[in-house]
Amino acid sequence: MARVTFNEDLCKGCMLCVTACPKKIVTIAQDRINAKGFNPATVTDMEQCIGCAFCATICPDVVITVEK
Repeated sequence: MARVTFNEDLCKGCMLCVTACPKKIVTIAQDRINAKGFNPATVTDMEQCIGCAFCATICPDVVITVEK
């Protein structure tokens, strides 16, 4: 199982990672706001993550880390 972490304080909620995820488990957290005033990205079901790192590759702010 892979583990995905986000540096939520740097995330600007651009949703590129949401569109890149083939399993559709990355979403924008509607219940949190980061230090910059954006809703950060998060993973809804870590068990479903296949560790492809598409989300981390497409992130323009390099806020996503994928560990296999």
